[in-house]
Amino acid sequence: MTAPEISEAAVKLEGVWVSFNGVTILEDVSLTIEAGRYVGILGPNGAGKSTLLKVILGLIRPQRGEARVFGEPPEKLRHHGNVVGYLPQRPLGNPRFPVTALDVVLMGRYGRIGLFKRPRREDREMARRRLEDLGISHLADRLIGDLSGGEQQRVFIARALGVEPRILVLDEPTVSLDVCVQDDIFEMINTLREKLHLTVLIVSHDIGAVARHMDDVVCINRRIHVHQPPPIGRLGLESTFGCAVEYLFHGEIPHRVVKSRDD
Repeated sequence: MTAPEISEAAVKLEGVWVSFNGVTILEDVSLTIEAGRYVGILGPNGAGKSTLLKVILGLIRPQRGEARVFGEPPEKLRHHGNVVGYLPQRPLGNPRFPVTALDVVLMGRYGRIGLFKRPRREDREMARRRLEDLGISHLADRLIGDLSGGEQQRVFIARALGVEPRILVLDEPTVSLDVCVQDDIFEMINTLREKLHLTVLIVSHDIGAVARHMDDVVCINRRIHVHQPPPIGRLGLESTFGCAVEYLFHGEIPHRVVKSRDD
């Protein structure tokens, strides 16, 4: 099966509504993301960020509206196996499972080679190239549970890239990592985006990191409140997070400070 023809928009949502058990999660969401952009998605807990990603991944069909990824319904693209690479918040159920870093990256190839088929030589070569891209080729034979948090996350990103995708979707890829490692991860992803000609979508809670590293910011809380290049204005953040917000600045980079309603 040939891959679908690339259109100008990597992602296009029009009037998307998603509800669960009578509760609206996404409300009339319209969003266009151009191919090749590095996009941060911000919003409070329960704002619909992960649901938005699942619509784009074709894991959830909206009750109303239309979703397209490179001009095709996302559920259709799931069968191609080489359009979207995805890193969930919890990429490995048991971090002590006895598999090597190379084995984990090879898991990402099953979207191309099919389940229950053995990896071929070219699959192993691709997995090693991805480890090299992430600067961790020396960890190929180490057990995943013996790696540091930052090293593990690089392995998981390499796994998401194993299908050779055109769009990379990452859900909180730097959670629980220290600040220096977080910046390294964001910079590394940007380098890979340029090298591999990717569109990248990242859910993050770190406004400062998004402002430093990304082309565009999408602020969501059931609906889209902001979609623009950084920096983000105070009013846009307040409408997204539902409370008064002030900034602390380190140079030109904003860091959110939430004010009590009683202040």
